[in-house]
Parts: sequence; structure tokens; C-alpha cells
Amino acid sequence: MSPRDFALLMAMCLVWAVNSIVSKYVISVLGAPPLFYAAARFVIVAVCLVRFLRPAPRPIWRLVLAAFLMGGGNFGLMFVGLQSATPSAAAVVLQLGMPATLILSMLFLGERVRWRRGLGIALTFAGVLTVMWNPHGLALSTGLMMVAGATLMSSVGVILTKQIEGIRPIAFQAWVGWVSLFPMAALSAWLEPGQLQIAWHAGWPLLAAVMFSAIVVSLGAHTLYVMLLQRYEANLISALVLVTPLRRSYWGLHC
Repeated sequence: MSPRDFALLMAMCLVWAVNSIVSKYVISVLGAPPLFYAAARFVIVAVCLVRFLRPAPRPIWRLVLAAFLMGGGNFGLMFVGLQSATPSAAAVVLQLGMPATLILSMLFLGERVRWRRGLGIALTFAGVLTVMWNPHGLALSTGLMMVAGATLMSSVGVILTKQIEGIRPIAFQAWVGWVSLFPMAALSAWLEPGQLQIAWHAGWPLLAAVMFSAIVVSLGAHTLYVMLLQRYEANLISALVLVTPLRRSYWGLHC
């Protein structure tokens, strides 16, 4: 990986770390409904990028499925999980994505893994088990289980994204926005009554958070993520993003 791309990846991880803290604040402190928060984010993404929807590569089903798994499916579950899970615990459980992506990349993309990355898989599982362990056994809270589900969705989405040829990263984000918007909005309307009143009461902090997550995170960091996935092996990118929990921990202690 070139020094420039490595620096961009580190900046991306920093943005993700800040976004984790912001999302926890929005959901736990401001009391914003998590599915509504996700839907609001994708409204902005969809509107900003509508002109990039065409031309769409074939097969369209793979594009739609990958976009939903990397967008609404992933963030919907993660935001719901953050209602009860702490950012630090969620950050470590999210690292299940590294071994999951690595194994899937070997099975479906033919990527090879050397012993150092294999050791990283074992250490990742050990870290996740440590976070979920208590004196009475594994603490499989509902929140952490949803975060783990979000991670697995994202891992499958990464593999599908790697199999899509001829799509620009910004166009992929346009599809993420439009494919995710309607399911998240429908689920929020069904499961989160009074969400508009809660959002109005939260005021400008919620608006600022939504703008940050849509513009800086989705249009910026996630577009960069897809670009790096197109340039490098999926298992390499998933291994390098392991620095994200360290940055989350730093911001969690100093914010």
C-alpha cells in the first residue's frame, strides 16, 4: 500500500471512530430513534448523489444487495445495538468483521492469507471474547449481538462489492443511499412512533450529527473505503482498519 493510501485509510478510521462516539451520543443522550437516525442520514446521501445512479453495472441484484448490506442493514442494526452497548465494547465486537471478511475473501475471491494475518484472526477472536466475558460466562447482550450482526452484514457486503466491476465509489454510495432510505424509513415509521417529535425536540445537535454522518462519513470516509477496496485485497483493508477501536477509545476518554 502506498504511503498516500495508508494515510487516507488512517484518516478514514479516525472519522469512523468519531462517528461511533457521535452516534452513541445521538442515540443514548439525545434519545433519537436509531432507525430514524439512519433514515435521515440516507435521505441526505440519496439527494446529494442522485445524479450518480446511472449507469448501473450488471447484475443489478448484486449491486442492490451489496448497497443494502453496506448501508441500511449494517447501520440500522449497529445504531439499534448502540442503544444498550457501550462504544468501547461495540468497537471491539465490530472487529469480528476482520476475520469474517478474511475468511469470505479466501472462499469467494481467492485471496491468500499468510501466517501473520492468521495470527491476527486468532487475536481478534480472543479480544472479542474478552470483551463479552464476565465471571458468570459470556455476556451476550442484545446490543452486542446486534452489533455483531451488523458486522457480519458489512463483511458480506464487502465481498459483494469486490465482485462488482466498473462502478465508481461515489456511484456506489449513491446506490447505498437510495437502497437503504426506504427500508429504514418504513421500519422507523412502524417501530418508532413519534420519531418526528423526538427529532424536533433534539434540535440542532441532532441535525449537526446527521449532517456529519451523511457528508463526512458516508460521502467522505465510506466513498474512500470503497475506493481502497477496489485497489487492494479485502483482507488487507479489513486488517488495517483494526486501528479504529484504538481511536474510538482515545476519543471516548478525551471527549
